[in-house]
Amino acid sequence: MEASEGAMKARQVWDRAAPDYDRQIAFLERFWFSGGREWLGTRAEGRVLDVGVGTGRNLPYLAAAPVVSGVDVSPAMLAIARQRAADLGRPADLREADAARLPFADGSFDTVVSALSLCAIADPRAAIAEMWRVLAPGGRLLLFDHVASTWPPVYAVQWLIERFSIPGAGEHFTRRQLPLVRAAGFEVVTTVRRKAGTIELVHAIRPPQGMLGA
Repeated sequence: MEASEGAMKARQVWDRAAPDYDRQIAFLERFWFSGGREWLGTRAEGRVLDVGVGTGRNLPYLAAAPVVSGVDVSPAMLAIARQRAADLGRPADLREADAARLPFADGSFDTVVSALSLCAIADPRAAIAEMWRVLAPGGRLLLFDHVASTWPPVYAVQWLIERFSIPGAGEHFTRRQLPLVRAAGFEVVTTVRRKAGTIELVHAIRPPQGMLGA
């Protein structure tokens, strides 16, 4: 399935970042993103898809899934994820794909997780619509991402960072995924905000009945 222009640009960015990504994110994982992946892992069940799997940093926390499927636009990131899965002894189906054009049939998964990915996906609305499509009715959507702060001084810093991060890497700091989740028709079960509101965790479900929202 052909990737969008935005996904092609993201592929170049993340292929370059892949060799140093785990080392660079380790500090942020410890002090800013701490606990987010564990939060996802305790709620994921059944057939699990990881959208924006990256280097596979969620894999250790998805032990309840017999097989984890994952997609990413970056072949270099996926190579590291496949090695991580092998080191963990975890069966994993990891594919190169655009989050806005997932290569799976409708209703293929019981849980879709996405960690620190929608902040950099070119079309988050389309990606969330795809997450809806591949989820079985009653399936779970679990998101963990950095979002626009609830504190105005922190928000101002995020806005300034975006002047460089968006053109350079497509990385957004003042997005918030929750309104898109609701607009897609998901029922929100719970949300958690942390770190001056800059981190948001979302647990939502695709209702057993109903149509995709506007």
